[in-house]
Amino acid sequence: YLNEYLTIGGMPAVLESYLANHDLPQAENIQEDILKTYELDFSKHAPAEIVPRIRQLWNSIPAQLSKENRKFVYGLVKEGARAREYELALSWLYDCGLIHQVFCVKAPKYPLKAYQEYTAFKLFTVDVGLLSAMNGIDAETLLHGNAIFTEFKGALTEQYVLQQLVQQHEPYYWAKSNSQSEIDFLLQYQGSVVPIEVKAEENLQAKSLRLYVKEYQPSLAVRTSMSAYREEEWMVNVPLYVVGGFFR
Repeated sequence: YLNEYLTIGGMPAVLESYLANHDLPQAENIQEDILKTYELDFSKHAPAEIVPRIRQLWNSIPAQLSKENRKFVYGLVKEGARAREYELALSWLYDCGLIHQVFCVKAPKYPLKAYQEYTAFKLFTVDVGLLSAMNGIDAETLLHGNAIFTEFKGALTEQYVLQQLVQQHEPYYWAKSNSQSEIDFLLQYQGSVVPIEVKAEENLQAKSLRLYVKEYQPSLAVRTSMSAYREEEWMVNVPLYVVGGFFR
């Protein structure tokens, strides 16, 4: 069911069609229609001078999320691009509710907003099914697995977890300076900062989380994966399909 959701997502028209007919190609066609409508809306509603930049930024999101380090890089939007050139385009997409912006924090301390870095962030789309469609990922690949696809499944899973968290929280992320160590999400939860590491499969090595726990000793650390719920001495493994309910 989780793999189906990564394909279908939660857009009402797509979901209604799939629940009625269980026809994946038809659902995918509706996703394509939604994406085309967004493209038309850029021209119809945005200031004409920023429409090309809105399109460039929007279309770069799959490439941004396919990187191992998912921090948004303006150079992937257009070679030599600078932040000031795309600030209005980014604000327009955010204000329209088409993207989620997750900021990095300089230190994983409470309150997180006080340590927010405004120039370092990750961008996600509004819906995991639309992200699949933007990448041209067919349903069979998602549902039945493919070695070539494995790496991007991590991005889809992170998108999915983000959607669960933003229903009630404002997530951040943290990256250690001069290191590959990164915590996918940080939440303020029950008066403390909780690190969350996202795993797409059952490969449960969580090196970054273990290093974080050793350095900061949080009262709760969470790894979410395809494995069952279990509590360990230094962290809790939460199944992906219940991660949203866990933090309510």
